[in-house]
This record gives sequence, structure tokens and C-alpha cells, in this order.
Amino acid sequence: MSDKSSLIASRPVSFGERLANSPAFADLFRTGMSLVEETASYLDGPGRQESKQLPRSAALAYATESMRLTTRLMQLASWLLLHRAVKEGEMSLAQASKEKAKVKLSSPDTHDPTNIELLPEALRALIDRSQALQLKVRRLDATIHNRTVESPPLNPVERQLGLLKAAFGAESV
Repeated sequence: MSDKSSLIASRPVSFGERLANSPAFADLFRTGMSLVEETASYLDGPGRQESKQLPRSAALAYATESMRLTTRLMQLASWLLLHRAVKEGEMSLAQASKEKAKVKLSSPDTHDPTNIELLPEALRALIDRSQALQLKVRRLDATIHNRTVESPPLNPVERQLGLLKAAFGAESV
């Protein structure tokens, strides 16, 4: 094996880059972007009409939860677009990691069940689907970005030689 091919073979596999290029990521991306479009269509169309017919307390819950929903989906879309850029070769995973710090993938919101019951069924379904997507993205994010690549352990003999060199100030032992 040549020196160059042994270096390539010994380089760790970037799980994050592989995952961003996988069919599973492509499906997740399509699902996420479809959910964004579906939510926008609902909130601009039928949702707007439904919200006008709600009693005051339900209308307040609707406004609060629809804002949480759109915020959650925009954060998820940002994360998905960053990782699609990695897939397309437009940025490295390291660059995406730095940009990802601007994206808030917080834990799913806790809701007052009484308020959620006041909401139209279609909005509740969108909230549930967005939270499920958020959970998938958070798991994937933890897998991709919290993985530390450790350098291979030093040869024990090299370590001892290094200690001897340091102790005796010698260039070679």
C-alpha cells in the first residue's frame, strides 16, 4: 500500500457528511420542507378563516401556538438547508457546524393541554407533526455534531521515547 493510500485509508469516515448525503436525509429534507409549505398554506388560508370564528381565549391560544409553530418550522428549515448545503458541496460540515449555532433546536415546547384542545384539529395536527420532525432533527443533529473525532492513540514506545527526550533534553534517544 502506498503512503498516500494508507493515509486515505486511515482517515476517519465523516459520519455527518455521509449522513447528509444519504437517502434518509433526503427524505427528512423533503418532509420538513413539505411541512413548512403545508403550514404556510394552512395559516394563510383555512387557518385564518378558522381563527376568526374562535372565541377570545381560543383565538389567543391560536395566535400563540401558530407563532410557536412557525418559529419551530423556520428553525428546522434553516437546519435542513444548512445540511443540504453540505450535501451539495457548498460548505463543509465544519462550516455548517459554525452556522448551526445560530439555529435554535430547543427541546419541544410544553403546552397547556387545555389551550391545545381549543385549537382547530388541523392546527393541532401540524403542531404534532412539527414536534415529531423536531425530535428527529434533534437526534440527527446530536449524532452529526456532538461526535468528537479522536486522534489515534500514540504508540506506547513513542510516548516513552518522548518522555525520555523531554527528561534528558536529547534530540534523539
